[in-house]
Amino acid sequence: MSDDATPSGPAPSGPIAHFRRVVDFVDGLSRWIIVLSMAGMALLVSAQVFMRYVMSSSIDAADELSRLFFVWSIFLAIPHGVRRGVHVGIDVFARMLHIRIQDALNRVSAIAGLVLMLAVFFTALGAAADKWGELMPTLSVTAALYYVPVCICAGHAALHLSLFAVGGPHVWGEDAWKEGRA
Repeated sequence: MSDDATPSGPAPSGPIAHFRRVVDFVDGLSRWIIVLSMAGMALLVSAQVFMRYVMSSSIDAADELSRLFFVWSIFLAIPHGVRRGVHVGIDVFARMLHIRIQDALNRVSAIAGLVLMLAVFFTALGAAADKWGELMPTLSVTAALYYVPVCICAGHAALHLSLFAVGGPHVWGEDAWKEGRA
């Protein structure tokens, strides 16, 4: 590989390839939970609109449940953006640097993000533990269900950032946009 070439794509075998398959499985599982959560939210909101405007009644827990589905959908989707590198970033200066320096900066950034995700994970875990005894106003379930997807998000994003830190920014290669099978 010459100095000006871009780093090679994903490793076809070895520990990084195995780790990629594990993360790909987690991505697929997460994707299905997102689909179910969004479907639940859409069906519930539609049923609430029907009940309110056609039946002149209401589903008591519709607002709370739809908000919960929304929170789960959003937080479970965040790590998918990490995989694809689509979150907001400013890289005007970094793109002017040599490819090896860009690679090193990307790895350092992934490590910093990993440290942040670990802090978010443990903070959300503590918040969930604190809220576990509280019930939602209209449902007989714990209010900690709002913090659980934050923990899952932080853990899932930490997997992606670990993979980037070890395998480099091109660890997914062209597969970053391909949907795996769970």
